[in-house]
Amino acid sequence: MRPPRILTFAGSIRTGSYSASLAALAAKELALLECEPVLISLADYPMPIYDGDHEAAEGSPEAARLLREQLLSADGVFIATPEYNAAVPPLLKNAIDWTSRVKGEGDPFRKPVFCIGSTSPGALGGYRASMMLRQVLALGLGALVLAEQAMVAGASQAFAENGDLKDERAQERLRATLRALIEQAALRAGLRV
Repeated sequence: MRPPRILTFAGSIRTGSYSASLAALAAKELALLECEPVLISLADYPMPIYDGDHEAAEGSPEAARLLREQLLSADGVFIATPEYNAAVPPLLKNAIDWTSRVKGEGDPFRKPVFCIGSTSPGALGGYRASMMLRQVLALGLGALVLAEQAMVAGASQAFAENGDLKDERAQERLRATLRALIEQAALRAGLRV
């Protein structure tokens, strides 16, 4: 029986992005667990700002179709979001919006189990962005989003040179969150871990 496939990506493509660091760390931790981790970057899925007229004239961008396929092939998804002005960044929201518009078999937001990570240089660790992302995924798209989440506060100083979190308790919370994601993803997909 195959292991659960866990897709991981960040809501930022900025060089030195804290959320990209968290996504990379999650993929590194997932590689040590009983799953198949897949790390992608939204930089590889460029899309114009969502516009209904654009969609009507040209259809969905190829990048949205490709991202949809990635989501559909996953049993679990870990999204690491930064917080921009107490909200989800436009890059991430736009990718979700376009992907939700692509027609085809299966629902890329109802098949996998989702888990949220967030980062912020501030003390709340991106909590407001994580709550907004939870609302978009669960309320807006009907996704199953785990209650467990990984928040990294003080993100500008949180990561060691090897990519781990400097705070061992925070690293262990991330591991526990990822283990919960694997367990729930496997359960939903009828897999064993």
